[in-house]
Amino acid sequence: MNALALPQLAMRPMLAADVPLLAEIFRAAIEELTIEDYSPAQQEAWASAADDEAAFGAKLSGALTLVATQSGSAVGFGSLAGNSRIDMLYVHPAAAGQGVGAMLCDALEKLAAARGAKELAVDASDAALGFFEHRGFKPKSRNTITLGGEWIANTTMTKTLPAKESAS
Repeated sequence: MNALALPQLAMRPMLAADVPLLAEIFRAAIEELTIEDYSPAQQEAWASAADDEAAFGAKLSGALTLVATQSGSAVGFGSLAGNSRIDMLYVHPAAAGQGVGAMLCDALEKLAAARGAKELAVDASDAALGFFEHRGFKPKSRNTITLGGEWIANTTMTKTLPAKESAS
């Protein structure tokens, strides 16, 4: 019997050197995973947020950003803004459906709860609605934002977090 080891998923804090690769993951996820929900012009406007790598890196550094790795290579990232909002959660299309997003989301939920947040919010793209609903997030409001001259819809969703355990 040939036991083939699955690539090992791991997580670590973001390093400044990760920014170019995270920008690439961001663009690839938008280009390949949102085709059914957004037009090419909307995708391009959205993905262009990573064109200025310094600004993109500053945005990630301004939040608590975790990088998911598979066999040592970055395959996704997620960031917690403040203590209670998932600002970004992107997985490379080649790693989609392999538990990367769930692992990142679990970690962000635990971090938010540990920091005292009672609720976690996310502005979910139409492509990510099912992922967040499956994880217990409930839709609160429908939004339309303008990026690069394009209107893009998303949904603010929230999830009640377990109460922080008090040390006794």
